Amino acid sequence: MNICTFAFIKLTSIISLLCLCISLTACGQANSNTKQKNKATNMETTDKNTAIATFGAGCFWCVEAVFQRLEGVEAVYSGYMGGHVENPTYKQVCTGTTGHAEVCRIVYNPEKVSYETLLEVFWAIHDPTTLNRQGNDIGTQYRSVIFYHNDEQKRLAEKAKRELEAAKIFDNPIVTEITPASTFYKAEDYHQNYYNLNSSQPYCVYVAKPKIDKFYKLFKDKAKKN
Repeated sequence: MNICTFAFIKLTSIISLLCLCISLTACGQANSNTKQKNKATNMETTDKNTAIATFGAGCFWCVEAVFQRLEGVEAVYSGYMGGHVENPTYKQVCTGTTGHAEVCRIVYNPEKVSYETLLEVFWAIHDPTTLNRQGNDIGTQYRSVIFYHNDEQKRLAEKAKRELEAAKIFDNPIVTEITPASTFYKAEDYHQNYYNLNSSQPYCVYVAKPKIDKFYKLFKDKAKKN
């Protein structure tokens, strides 16, 4: 793996403080809309030409927006996984008491993009060394986690993690969980395609967009052309 791929873009302290306010505001606004119950589904693909990957890397709005722009990705769904409460709402997950992580379920074409590339993007767009936290988004729901769907995904995820640790890419130990996929609960409709529908919202401008810009900088040759 190219070490440069994993270089971090540092935000200024002013933007960091602004993001804290934005994060709290965004969560509060979203919590007001919790009437829709989420449907439990494994959402395993029946199309022989596609496969599934599931990652948690902080707020799913950001993760979704990045992977939507990767060539070979056919669909991305925001949702919840890894908890002990059935049919959780966003408001419940935000409390950090359900055990769920915010995740993105990625439907991709293995002939166009490899699982290894998905992992490279995953490692690059978030900090896998901060426990239960991404920036100012704090809580177990924001933990770094790879939910694998088969033994090969597990092998590749563990291999990538070992290589990063051996190369000392990050200053601190990687805390990313690598665990079997469990029931996936698709998030409420207003969370789906969030960045594309709300790109002028402050959280999108100051938190999501820098991750998208970083993706284009590091993976320009692997991004969708339109």
